[in-house]
Amino acid sequence: MSRTIVVTGAASGIGQATAELLAARGDTVITVDLRDADITADLTDDAAIAQVVEQITERTGGTLDGLVANAGVSANNELSLLVNYFGTVALIEGLRPLLAKSEAPRVSVTSSAATLQGNDPELVDLLLAGDRDAAVERGKALAAQGQAGYANYSSSKRAISRWVRRAAPTADYAGAGIGINAVGPGQVRTAMTAELLSTEEGRKMVEAAMPSPYGGPAEAVDIAEVHAFLVSPGNARMTGQVVFVDSGFDAVSRGDDIWS
Repeated sequence: MSRTIVVTGAASGIGQATAELLAARGDTVITVDLRDADITADLTDDAAIAQVVEQITERTGGTLDGLVANAGVSANNELSLLVNYFGTVALIEGLRPLLAKSEAPRVSVTSSAATLQGNDPELVDLLLAGDRDAAVERGKALAAQGQAGYANYSSSKRAISRWVRRAAPTADYAGAGIGINAVGPGQVRTAMTAELLSTEEGRKMVEAAMPSPYGGPAEAVDIAEVHAFLVSPGNARMTGQVVFVDSGFDAVSRGDDIWS
C-alpha cells in the first residue's frame, strides 16, 4: 500500500537517504529543505512553516500518512535551537491534523546520541517551556563562552527527545492514533562529517568523543532504514521511544542499567 510521507532535510545525508529508500519502496515522498526539494523553506521561520503546511495540505488533499522530521543543524549557537527544536515542533504540530486523517499515521524525528552527552538544563527547560526569546538569549550566552556553545546542539536534541516522549501518550497523538518516535544516530558518514573522518587524527577524535564499537560510524542509509520502519504501518505499537542507532554508544555511555 503506497503511503504519502513528508521528509524534511531531504537534500542531503540522512534525509536524502530516507527519501530515496521510501520512494524505492513505493511511497509518495514530499521533500522539504532549504534547496533541491519539492518544497523549499526556512524552518526557523514560523511564517515559512505555515506556508509549508499549506503546500503539503494542497499536495496531499489534506491527509498525510507519515512525517520524517529530519531537518537539523549541528551549530554551536542558537540556530540549533531554532531548527532542531522550535522548527521541528512547529512543523509536527502544524501537520498533526493531516496525520490524524490517515489510517496509520506515524512520525519519526531525527534526534541524536548527543542527548546522552552534556547539555544545559536551563536551556532544555526553556525549550520545553516554549520560551523562544529566553532560549535564544541563553543559547547566545553559551555560544559566547566558546566550548560551552556545543550545549546549543546537545540541549536542542535532549529537548526534542523529551518533547517526543511527552507528546506520544497524549490525546493529540496516541488518542488520535498517531505514533511518534525519535531516532538517535551516533556518528554517521555524511557530507558534514566526511572531512573529519577522512584522517586518522579525525577518526580518533570522533571515537574518543562518541565510541562506536559496533561497526564504527554508520552510513546514512542505516539510519534511514529505522526511520522507514518507524513511519510504516508495521510499527503498530511503538510510540514515545528514542531509538539509539549509534553503533553501541548508548550501551558504552550508560551501561547495563538505565532503569534505576
